Amino acid sequence: MKIGVFVCQCGENIGKTVDCVGVAKSCASIPGVAVSMEYKYMCSDPGQNLVKQAIADNGLDAVVVAACSPHMHEKTFRKAANGAGINPFLVEIANIREHVSWIHDDVPSGSLKATDLIRSAVEKVKNNAPLTTIKVPVTKRALVIGGGISGIQAALDIANAGYEVVLVEKEPSIGGHMSQLSETFPTLDCSQCILTPRMVEVYQHPKIKLLTYSEVEAVDGFIGNFKVKIRKKARSVIDEDCNGCGMCIQKCPTKKKAYSEFEEGMAFRPAIYVPFPQAVPNIPVIDRSVCTFYKTGKCKICETVCGRKAIDFMQEDTILEEEIGAIVVATGFKLYKITKPEPGSPYEGYGEYGYGEYKDVIDGLQFERMASASGPTAGEMKRPSDGKEPKKIVFIQCVGSRDESKGFSYCSKICCMYTAKHAMLYKHKVHDGEAYVFYMDIRSGGKMYEEFVRRGIEEDGAKYIRGRVSRLYEENGKIIVKGEDTLAGVPITIDADMVVLATAMVAQKEAPKLAQILGIPYDKHGFMSESHPKLKPVESSSGGIFLAGAANAPKDIPESVSMASAAAAKVMILFSSDILEREPVIAQVDESTCVGCFYCQKVCAYNAVERKEIKDRNGKLIKVVAYVNEGLCQGCGTCNATCPSKSVELIGFKDEQIFAQICALNEI
Repeated sequence: MKIGVFVCQCGENIGKTVDCVGVAKSCASIPGVAVSMEYKYMCSDPGQNLVKQAIADNGLDAVVVAACSPHMHEKTFRKAANGAGINPFLVEIANIREHVSWIHDDVPSGSLKATDLIRSAVEKVKNNAPLTTIKVPVTKRALVIGGGISGIQAALDIANAGYEVVLVEKEPSIGGHMSQLSETFPTLDCSQCILTPRMVEVYQHPKIKLLTYSEVEAVDGFIGNFKVKIRKKARSVIDEDCNGCGMCIQKCPTKKKAYSEFEEGMAFRPAIYVPFPQAVPNIPVIDRSVCTFYKTGKCKICETVCGRKAIDFMQEDTILEEEIGAIVVATGFKLYKITKPEPGSPYEGYGEYGYGEYKDVIDGLQFERMASASGPTAGEMKRPSDGKEPKKIVFIQCVGSRDESKGFSYCSKICCMYTAKHAMLYKHKVHDGEAYVFYMDIRSGGKMYEEFVRRGIEEDGAKYIRGRVSRLYEENGKIIVKGEDTLAGVPITIDADMVVLATAMVAQKEAPKLAQILGIPYDKHGFMSESHPKLKPVESSSGGIFLAGAANAPKDIPESVSMASAAAAKVMILFSSDILEREPVIAQVDESTCVGCFYCQKVCAYNAVERKEIKDRNGKLIKVVAYVNEGLCQGCGTCNATCPSKSVELIGFKDEQIFAQICALNEI
């Protein structure tokens, strides 16, 4: 085998601490190396042409490039070698930037180590075999999980590109938390005015199949070829027959049996309801936990008044199966409820600041509903306890966020901004009112964000106090707030009429379970983990599954929309070809030695290991062995390391290849 070695100086990145000329000369004496040369920027167009020309002039069979991490330019050099007639998998990268020049400042020792790494790569490439990429067909149909603003944006972008989309939302209506907002920062635009047209567009789009009041039950398959089971929960209302007239809601006798989820518990709703007036679809759902018929077997008034005969008390959940090529996860967030914790629940709060104990202590979303013209108080500022106008409000930031003792080490990102907005909205409605904001730091990173906060302080008169609240209690109809102004170094006591808490933004309670169904990782807080925080911020570690919005971290509306469009673009790239080509670096099972212990199946993070029956000619079962689904396998090698019978090998990293590398290093 004739091998070419090409050493890159990478400007001074490598050349400053590695004698690239000397290394190239030294590598020329390695057995099997036919040509060895160095160049200032090997990844540049002249550098790639140098590699191609050397292949042609010397009849090379394989190539070793000593440069930066293979994550950076492995594909670049494989493409160049392939263009010169060499199988791209007969190209090896010796990482002499991250592994040598960036961690050593001694030129002689750095040069010696670089030579050793190149020798190791040469011995490995001698044992490489020509490989071909794996080709799988692509189902050009996307699934979007979550119908908030990011899910809506992703679905519309994909559908407008001409591909079919299945949009699944667990609530009776799409819209998410944005539909609950009164106005949005930093422009104070009406939230519903922005959102409602997009919701209607989703509902009417011919390429979008909208499944509300539904949840994903199971996901099988791999990139381009997923099989998804979706549970469509029983509304007790026939979707196709209902015209949304609302007569059933008006006549329902159980008007005050349940708190409205949309109004954050600040108003009641009947047993049959739509979450809010602009709900999409405008189809009611019956809450069976409070409906008189389901509790006593009597009533059925809604069925009597429905002229379309759309009420079906016997309706059951249905399971839909969809074939999908790509999945966008846009499950959003919820606010941390700081009521006293429920047994066994890691998501409920710690009983601080009197939330759940004092009626006039509310959270940010409850304040949004109070400020909204369509909210429980019709947009008027009224204390929950007595309906009086609050003349003095205290806003407390970072309740739960940035608090290791409560389990949330991260910043919730949007609290500084929506608190500034809340202070403005309050001052716009109660002109003689006083707004106090207790804060740790003000984090207003975004276009027009800092100006927005300054406007709230300088123009609307919000009084910002840097410090934490130490105690809060009720006395004589007031909420007494005690804290400290750490800038002035003095204690502060405020007799407030109402307190608004900016509680932490947390992952959906069901997010970890969904991540397990999808086979993607999530962090200790329940947020989905991206493949790479900088290079692949919308991709998960499983091919074909993408992340959008607050599914993977706290985000505001502009960032959620941007991320959704980025995820949609990734889906469109995937759908741009009928056949998907992926690298053949996957696990392979030797069926003759496999003992069927299935330890490999237990440790596989991608659900790629399946069971395969081996039968004789007469159809009699001989044994059951492990089988690797090449569409799902990501080539991590965990199964290889786990197999007790050494029956699993990773293509491209077989034992003889690794041993050859080790032996080359032992020649030192």
